[in-house]
Amino acid sequence: MPRALVTVLALCLSFAFAPVAHAQQSDLQSVLQDNQDAVANPSRSTVNEVIDALVASGLPGVAEFLSRWQEREVVVREEDGLFFYVEDDQLIDIATGEAVGPVPDDGIDEVRPNGGVRRELAGALVQFQLSSPDIAERRAALDAISGDMSADQIEPLAASIEDEPSARIAARKERLLAMLTARFGEDTEARVEAIRQITNGVSVELRGVLNQILTTSDEVSETVPEDVNVARTYVPGEDMSLDAAYSELVERDLAPPRVSDADIYAALTQNIADGAVGGVPAEELSEPARRIDAYEALAAEGTVPGFVGPDDMAAAVDAYSFYAIYDEPDPAVTDAARAALDGVETRVGLSEAADLSLDALSLASIYFLAAIGLAVTFGVMGVINMAHGEFIMMGAYTGYVVQSLVPNYTISIILALPLAFAVTFALGVAMERLVIRWLYHRPLETLLATFGISIALQQLAKNIFGTQARPFTAPDWLAGSMVVSDVISISFVRIAIFVLGLFFLGLLLFILKRTRLGLEVRAVTQNPRMAASMGINPERINMLTFGLGSGIAGIAGVAIGLYAQVTSEMGSNYIVQSFMTVVVGGVGNVWGTLAGATLIGFLQKGIEWFNPSNTLAAQTFMILFIILFIQFRPRGIVALKGRAAGD
Repeated sequence: MPRALVTVLALCLSFAFAPVAHAQQSDLQSVLQDNQDAVANPSRSTVNEVIDALVASGLPGVAEFLSRWQEREVVVREEDGLFFYVEDDQLIDIATGEAVGPVPDDGIDEVRPNGGVRRELAGALVQFQLSSPDIAERRAALDAISGDMSADQIEPLAASIEDEPSARIAARKERLLAMLTARFGEDTEARVEAIRQITNGVSVELRGVLNQILTTSDEVSETVPEDVNVARTYVPGEDMSLDAAYSELVERDLAPPRVSDADIYAALTQNIADGAVGGVPAEELSEPARRIDAYEALAAEGTVPGFVGPDDMAAAVDAYSFYAIYDEPDPAVTDAARAALDGVETRVGLSEAADLSLDALSLASIYFLAAIGLAVTFGVMGVINMAHGEFIMMGAYTGYVVQSLVPNYTISIILALPLAFAVTFALGVAMERLVIRWLYHRPLETLLATFGISIALQQLAKNIFGTQARPFTAPDWLAGSMVVSDVISISFVRIAIFVLGLFFLGLLLFILKRTRLGLEVRAVTQNPRMAASMGINPERINMLTFGLGSGIAGIAGVAIGLYAQVTSEMGSNYIVQSFMTVVVGGVGNVWGTLAGATLIGFLQKGIEWFNPSNTLAAQTFMILFIILFIQFRPRGIVALKGRAAGD
C-alpha cells in the first residue's frame, strides 16, 4: 500500500485508537526525541521516516508541528536536544503549548529544513488538510494539489471525499480526483472515463491536465517503430522545411553538417598551392560552381569535411522518417484526451467571444452614459458643446470631494450621484444663460466658445485640485469581478455602470414620453416655431434641456471616476467618443444614442481583439469606419425628423 494512503488511514484511525497511541508515546516531544537527529538535521532521505512516525503516533499536535517545521519556526536546545516553538521571544513547549521561559542568548539552534525537505513537508501537510475541520485549510490543500499534481495524491484525496461536509468542496475534490486519475491512473478504462468526466469545462486547470497527457517529443528513425504511440508524422517540404529536417538529422549525428560559404572560403584560402586549389586555377575561383569543385576535390583527398549539396540533403532526408510520439504510451488515453481537448478549445473560443461581447457591452454602456447628455442638448438645441467632457470631469471631482468628507464609500457614492447632478445641472444652466443663448444658429461661434470654456474649466480644476490624479474608490461590494469561468469575467464596477446606463435609459424615455417636460422637449425638437405658437417657451426648454444634459454628464463622471483616473483632462478622453456616438446613432434620439454606443463599443473591442497591444490603432480604424459609415447614412442609425436633422 502506498505511503500516502498509509498516512491518511493512520490519521483517520488515530483518534479511534488514541489511548493505544498514547501508551506507546506519551507526547509529541517523545516521538521527536526518538528521531532527534533526523528532525534537527533533516534531509530528503530521512524526512519521510519522521513523517510516518509522527502520523502513526496519532497525537493531535502533529499537523501544527509539520507546519511550523516547514516554516522554520522550530528550535532545538543544545543541552538536552529538546524541541520548542518560538513565540514573542518565548520558548513554547511542543507537547503542551505552554511557555517555558524566554529564549536564551545562546544554546538554541534553529532547525532549518532545506527546499527539498520543505516540499516533502508540504505534501504531508496536504494529507492532513484534506480532512481538516477548517474549510479554509481544505481549500488550501486542494489548491496545493491543483498546483502540483502527483500520483501519490490519488488515494488520500479519494479517502477524504466520503466524509466531506461541503458539497462544493466535495465536487471539487471529485473533479481533482478525476484529473489525477486521468493523468496517473493505472487502468486504461478508468483513465478514459475520468477524461470524459472532466471535459465539461474551460478551466486552465483542465486544459493543463489534458495538455500534459498530450505532451509529445519529436523523433527521427529509418522507420516508424510499431511499439510507440505516434502523435503525427512530418513530411519534409510540407510540414517542415528541408533545411529544418536536415538540421534535425545533424543534431542527432545522423548526417554530416553542412559547410557554409565562409568555411569553403577559409578552406580554399588555406589550401592554395602553385596558384591552384584542388586542381582548379585560382583565377577561376570567382565562380561559385568552380569553388565547389575545388572544395569537393579537397574533400576527396580527406583534407576538409565533405560537401553537402541540395541533392545530398534530399537523399539524407528521404532515408529517414520524422514523427512525434506521445509521452503517454496508451493510445486509448491520448485519443480520449485529444477529443476532450478539441471540445474544450471549442468552448474556450465561444467563451472568449462571450467575454469579448461583455467587454464591448460594458464599453458601450460607458459611452452611452457619457454621450446621452450630449445627445439631448445637441438634438434639441443644435449646440456643439465642446465642454461636455468637462462636465464629466466635474462630476468625478464632485464624487472625490464627497468621498473626502464622507469616508464610508457606499454612502459617499449614494450622496455623490445626486450632488454631481445638481452641481453640473446648475453649471449647465449658467453656461446656457450666460453664453449659449446668445449663439444659437451660429455653430462655429458656439464651438469656439464652448472649446474656450472647456480649457478654462480644465485650468480651474488644476488650480483647485492640482495636476495629480485624485483617488475615488469604489466600495468593497464593487471590488473584484464576477467570474463565470476561467475565461469569462467582468468587474462589478462595469456591471454597476451598465445598470446605471439602463436606469438612465428608462428614466429619459419616461421623461420624454410620459411627462409635460418631455412633451415640450419633443415639440421644440421637431418644430420650435410651432411649439412657441402653442404657448411653449423654447428658451425655457433650451435652458432645462442643457441643464439636464449637463447633469447627466456629471452622473456619468461619478460612474467613470470609479475605475478611471480623476484628473482635469479626463473629460478629453470621452468627448470624441461622445460626439461619434451621437452622430452615428442619430442626433437627439435616445434609441439612436444607444445604438451608436453599442456599435462603437463592439467595433472598438473587435478591432482591439485583432491588435490588443495598440489601442491607438483601434481608435484610428474606428474613426475611419465611422467616416465611411456617415457617407452612406449621414443622419445616423436612427434618423430624426425636425430641426436637428434639418441642420
